[in-house]
Amino acid sequence: VQLQASGGGLVQPGGSLRLSCSASGFTLDYYGIGWFRQIPGKEREGVACINGQDGSTVYADFVKGRFIVSKDDARSESYLQLNSLKPEDTAVYFCATGLCNRWFRLIDYHFWGQGTLVTVSS
Repeated sequence: VQLQASGGGLVQPGGSLRLSCSASGFTLDYYGIGWFRQIPGKEREGVACINGQDGSTVYADFVKGRFIVSKDDARSESYLQLNSLKPEDTAVYFCATGLCNRWFRLIDYHFWGQGTLVTVSS
């Protein structure tokens, strides 16, 4: 099982980015995919997740409609569309496979990809 997040970069406040998570070794139509982020000096926190079987989604409260999580089972990819970015969204973003629910517990996610850095700055 391997996961790889990509798509990060430097973006101005108010801008958008689309992150991708490529999966291999398992299918996205069963396991959930969670997106997390880690701001330097802070704990890793859940951002959004999508259930494998029914495609239902869960978002952290701070997202407030700005981000959209999706997946393409045929491509074994998940995506996190980041809109209306703020400087406080600057973080390393990770994807992981596991149980998608509103708790975003790290222990529920078993395989993690390397993160991709998102920097929001003017």
